Amino acid sequence: MKLAGMASNRGRNLLHLADAAPGGAEFSVILSNEEGAPVLEDAAERGIPTEVVEKSDEESRAEHERRILQRLEGYDVDLVCLDGYMRILTEEFLDQAPTTLNVHPSLLPSFPGMDAHEQVLEAGVSVTGCTVHIVDETVDGGPIVTQEPVPVYDGDDAADLKERVLHEAEFTAYPRAVKWFAEDAVTIEDGDVAVEGDDGGQFPARRFVGEDRGRELRYGENPHQDAAVYVDGSAEEASVVAADQLNEGAKALSYNNYNDADGALSLIKEFDEPAAAVIKHTNPAGCATADDLATAYENALSTDPMSAFGGIVALNRECDAATAEQITDSFKEVVVAPGYTEAALDVLFEKDNLRVLDVGDLDEITETLVEKDLVGGRLVQERDLQKLTADDLEFVTDREPTDEQVETMLFAWQTIKHVKSNAILFAKGTETVGVGMGQVSRVDAVRLAAMKADEHAEGKDAEGAVMASDAFFPFPDGIEEAAEAGIEAVIQPGGSVNDEDVIEACNEHDIAMAFTGNRAFQH
Repeated sequence: MKLAGMASNRGRNLLHLADAAPGGAEFSVILSNEEGAPVLEDAAERGIPTEVVEKSDEESRAEHERRILQRLEGYDVDLVCLDGYMRILTEEFLDQAPTTLNVHPSLLPSFPGMDAHEQVLEAGVSVTGCTVHIVDETVDGGPIVTQEPVPVYDGDDAADLKERVLHEAEFTAYPRAVKWFAEDAVTIEDGDVAVEGDDGGQFPARRFVGEDRGRELRYGENPHQDAAVYVDGSAEEASVVAADQLNEGAKALSYNNYNDADGALSLIKEFDEPAAAVIKHTNPAGCATADDLATAYENALSTDPMSAFGGIVALNRECDAATAEQITDSFKEVVVAPGYTEAALDVLFEKDNLRVLDVGDLDEITETLVEKDLVGGRLVQERDLQKLTADDLEFVTDREPTDEQVETMLFAWQTIKHVKSNAILFAKGTETVGVGMGQVSRVDAVRLAAMKADEHAEGKDAEGAVMASDAFFPFPDGIEEAAEAGIEAVIQPGGSVNDEDVIEACNEHDIAMAFTGNRAFQH
């Protein structure tokens, strides 16, 4: 799409559009009605042709605009974009020119015309923003294409709003609108604008995120980084953000505490049976289910008690005194549970800096999306809520797993979803015995899990264990390492071009293997 820009001064939105090239749109020309307007030099530096058509004192508006139209005729133009063009265009111009857009620094129809920011401040509203609209013969009254909100803060003045609205609203909304036109997604009919695909759904064309600061944190991941936690008031699912900290005299949660506690809570939500997990740097140092909570915690901790030092504990049942006694046997930062007995609290409160979080009922999963911020944007995806059964597994080796091994496979698969990739997990029964996480080589992850099982686990080892892999084995070397460690069964997604070689390696070592058909990456 070819654009013509019209500005009277700096034209910062036009220059931003030129740099962003939304939908591949590019300027054929930028025109000003003011000789020496800064936008002209900046456009020329970008290689964009420029034109100046000043209005003489003797000239009418219509005559001036006819000359502008004559200049524009020399260029290929599909869409006209105004930016601070300080003239009201005539109906004649708008009839003869291509569709013309403007951006106004308020959420129209509120605060049209000049001094929009001053009007916003005088009205005392808490949200302002910008509006991209189709220009008609009225003042800021044309059909609205898109809008973008920004907050108004206490102490703001007009200059504050001008910069915030420009950078946080106009620089977002104007390229969005141009992109829609470039993609031929806009329909204008009887004064109404419709945009194809701008229809909500799980991944809408536009996203507005409104969250309130819960509190500022002492620092972020490291002491030189400032940080805060923000609260999504609409979230209904049990979370560490909304949890009650029962021992108010203890230190507040840190950035890392929140991150790790969230990972721990997400893991134990996977299980219906009593479950416990110990998390360190968002990775499970150990996880287990059992007939009672104290046993589950003991089995989780024994996977890697050395790494569990200073970790986060999560439980999916009310914490009782027996479990609390075990938790306080070594240093932990936070314990997360859906409730506590009075006896458990008496034990836990003896540790001054152990933060005790009550997250409430764990029954309902309501948050279906997860997000990751990037520089310049964010990734949004469906939460990994896959929960496999034995019927979902494809057994691909000569040796078939026992019923007990299948149960362990399913436990290991639900757990490995919460281990950073590349991930390998060894398990026996429904408890972990070794975890290899965050490796750039899958075979190294196997070696790490084996080392953890044989050197760090207490009362258990890798001999006879089940191995889970969050992605397929690209080569048989991972199986060779697993066999050397004593693994007897494997669960993995399958799907490698070398699957047959991997299956053959399992058969050679009398290892049972199941394919899930699904990957379980966690980054």
